[in-house]
Amino acid sequence: MTAAAALFSTDRTACGGSAAERGGEHVIRLARCEARTTGTVGSVNKTTLRITWEGGLGEETYTRAEGGALPSGLPTASLGS
Repeated sequence: MTAAAALFSTDRTACGGSAAERGGEHVIRLARCEARTTGTVGSVNKTTLRITWEGGLGEETYTRAEGGALPSGLPTASLGS
């Protein structure tokens, strides 16, 4: 079964694609993302999702946003001088 997938990051990247099972693993494939094209889900629970991306980016952890608000503790980009 294939499902829709999307990624929205703090650097304003927005990518869409699909999530499916492949060989017993859950795989996410995204279009229009430079570093995040194919990833394997390592773990998921009601608050976090861990994905290992192919191509050297490695593992990232995503946190679920509730009620339309961003979770606390997110990194922020430097505002510069």
